[in-house]
Amino acid sequence: MMECKQYRTALLADPAAATADMRAHGDDCAECAQFTLRVEAFEVRLARAVRLPPSTSRRVPAVDRAPRWYAIAASLVAAVGAAALLWLAVPRSSLAGDVVTHMAGEPDAWRRTTQAVSQAQLDLVMQDAHMRLAAATSGLVSYASSCAFRGHRVPHLVVQDPSGPVTVMVLPHESTRSAESFDENGYRGLILPVPEHGAMAILTQNQSLDPAAIDRIAARLRAAIRWTN
Repeated sequence: MMECKQYRTALLADPAAATADMRAHGDDCAECAQFTLRVEAFEVRLARAVRLPPSTSRRVPAVDRAPRWYAIAASLVAAVGAAALLWLAVPRSSLAGDVVTHMAGEPDAWRRTTQAVSQAQLDLVMQDAHMRLAAATSGLVSYASSCAFRGHRVPHLVVQDPSGPVTVMVLPHESTRSAESFDENGYRGLILPVPEHGAMAILTQNQSLDPAAIDRIAARLRAAIRWTN
């Protein structure tokens, strides 16, 4: 299933080369459909900006060339300006939004279970991220994977809490100044700063869980991480 970020990157790379997956996503996602309309409108403006009147003669006197080149330069400036406006108009996906989107690709990780992931798998995922997990304080880890996220490999863990499964994503390449709560598409959680080590996302599907309980879970999981670099 194509994600919004993949769709928009592919569309900007070549607006005229939509694949079947892109068309299906564009039909299902209202935000990306609007994004497509903005890109198409920009393409029209760009074509108009760089279009020059056909030459009436194969030989253009030197005295007439300067105005023509000024017209070309003006057209290119207009095109670049339109591109800048389009870039500024594109809605930037939030860190929380990207985390929630990532969750949709791994629904099996959310199952409630008493079966822990193997220690070898857990160690491998954490070692790749230069960290380890203190199992005694983290709780039962039922899922551990090294996932692609925003151009990097990051640990994606699921810890079984009495309130239900809780997902933890450690994000060394991200940053946030303070804790940010979110409630999107059936997921609730926090994005937390991790001083000198980026950020951490804590998510739950338990809509009845209050913010204080999420804070408690987040504090326990953050305390369980041991950095090895």
